[in-house]
Amino acid sequence: MNTTQSNRVMFAVIAAACVAATGCNVDGVYRDRHSRTTPAIKMPVLLASTQSSKAVDITIADEREVDLVENMADYRAKYHESLGRLHDYYEVQGYSEKAKWAAFEIDGLKSVKAFRFLMDAEIPSDQLRADTSIPEADALLAKGLDLMKRGGHGVPGLFRRDLMVQAAGVFRDLIETYPNSDQIDDAAFYCGEIHKEYLPDQETLAVKWYERAWAWNPETPHPARFQAAVVYDYRLHDRDLALELYQAVIAKESAHEGNVRFAVRRIDEITKKHLSANAIR
Repeated sequence: MNTTQSNRVMFAVIAAACVAATGCNVDGVYRDRHSRTTPAIKMPVLLASTQSSKAVDITIADEREVDLVENMADYRAKYHESLGRLHDYYEVQGYSEKAKWAAFEIDGLKSVKAFRFLMDAEIPSDQLRADTSIPEADALLAKGLDLMKRGGHGVPGLFRRDLMVQAAGVFRDLIETYPNSDQIDDAAFYCGEIHKEYLPDQETLAVKWYERAWAWNPETPHPARFQAAVVYDYRLHDRDLALELYQAVIAKESAHEGNVRFAVRRIDEITKKHLSANAIR
């Protein structure tokens, strides 16, 4: 790539980041958790075959995609680094106003959900285990939950996407920094909640995070299987997989009585539809 092309790519990355940093609306807030019927994500997906832990996966298009993603990540890192150096330069030179501009832009980037695009990089391995008490991880979880609360979690009128993105980043930091913490299933569940409820068109990431919650801790206290079932049922329209997960809710998440009742009802409804469809054939 020549210098001109490199500059154009860098400009495009910067422009995209700046545009994303200014966006904040409530399109991603779903008031009815069980009835919204968003069309399925229009991207190639594969279904895993593991019993009660299936989740959609996003395929890699080809080697060119990997190259493009790696180049983008490199430009993104250089942009962040250059912006930080510019801020430091202005502060040292006494250009306080420009230093504030740079600081404002740096702060704005915290509101941008920076995707990694390749699923292996986007979602940590399912082989982690939540089995060790780590105070620092506990503190990060509390920080993330506080950001979610201030971002309007459960109160759509107070919704702030920038704080939700920051909360997701804190939960991700917890998992990557303390991968054996007994809080990683909690962090995964809340990542799922953020992607499901507050960031539009990210159902595939939401169900992957829910799946990690129970993969990392099969006895997780969170209704991860139920939330994944609802996404598959009403948003991704995969009723077979939803049926399997509703059955897992009854077996594994009995503490959530309301969810169990809902699962029982949906199992009955889905089964009757299947039987009716087969009878017509």
